[in-house]
Amino acid sequence: VFSKIFSHEALESYLPKIQLVIKDTLRAWSSNPESINVYHETQKLTFRMAIRVLLGFRIPDEELNRLFEVYQQFVENVFSLPIDLPFSGYRRGIRARETLQKGLEKAIQEKLQNTQGKDYADALDILIESGKEHGKELTMQELKDGTLELIFAAYATTASASTSLIMQLLKHPRVLEKLREELRSKGILHNGCICEGSLRLDNINSLYYLDCVIKEVLRLFTPISGGYRTVLQTFELDGFQIPKGWSVMYSIRDTHDTAPVFKDVDVFDPDRFGQGRSEDKDGRFHYLPFGGGVRTCLGKHLAKLFLKALAIELASTSRFELATRTFPKITLVPVVHPVDGLKVKFFGLDSNQNEILTGTDAMLGATV
Repeated sequence: VFSKIFSHEALESYLPKIQLVIKDTLRAWSSNPESINVYHETQKLTFRMAIRVLLGFRIPDEELNRLFEVYQQFVENVFSLPIDLPFSGYRRGIRARETLQKGLEKAIQEKLQNTQGKDYADALDILIESGKEHGKELTMQELKDGTLELIFAAYATTASASTSLIMQLLKHPRVLEKLREELRSKGILHNGCICEGSLRLDNINSLYYLDCVIKEVLRLFTPISGGYRTVLQTFELDGFQIPKGWSVMYSIRDTHDTAPVFKDVDVFDPDRFGQGRSEDKDGRFHYLPFGGGVRTCLGKHLAKLFLKALAIELASTSRFELATRTFPKITLVPVVHPVDGLKVKFFGLDSNQNEILTGTDAMLGATV
């Protein structure tokens, strides 16, 4: 089912909606006279993308903001120790999950009742239809669980990578200019504006340097530190025998830091993935930001598409500068992010963009 949700056809249908959500967000950032906390704001952006684009929910902004706050409480406490005391993080997480599921159930019921005016299938539609195809009508509990899983998959890691992307574009203005040059050469960017109809999935996938930038962000700032696997066959590693049936953790971050194929591992250098170097092509498991083997992250294509769409909008329609004297330190827990969230002041490139355009939600609602 999830492979259908992230298929080429599905991504093609999500793309215009992703662009609308990103454009609306960047206009809001540019209209704010103060600096913004990028990590917090990208969390709101990726949550909104999941709700509006993946799930097709028509939730008013006020309700969406309330759901976001509840969702944050859930995520903050989801990894708490399972100590069931009245004021424990575990209990707060359970309460947040129950509140969240009530809100999701209401949105799912409204969606199931409202079938008019749809022009594309979102991920939740695919989930529902796939159940019917296999002769199994999904229960409301299964729909709520699937919905929560989709939001979780789209949320924390993508917000982390989005923040890292913005920080690296701030640190490396030459990379940003090189991105703009590629967009101009492909006929996407002209006179400071994105040419209408130019951003199709195939066009975005043809942007070679943009792909290198996203790959390098994910190499140097992989949101998740590692993953767990069960040993299927006893093997030996550095003289130690690892028995069949054991659970082992592999470290993505340490792999990227120590893989011999990467030269100057601490340097942000998108060209390492360019033609002639292709440092990710030597060996199967040197570069694995989305995990490895048969259980790689199913949402990796959506995550990369979102990051590319964000990079294109940043390069095309925004000017932004660091609002603090120095760049913040990075913390790795629970996912990679700057300790202060990254304070940045955004400016629209066009003076007319200093006003927030409120039509985007109407456009989303009319066609979702």
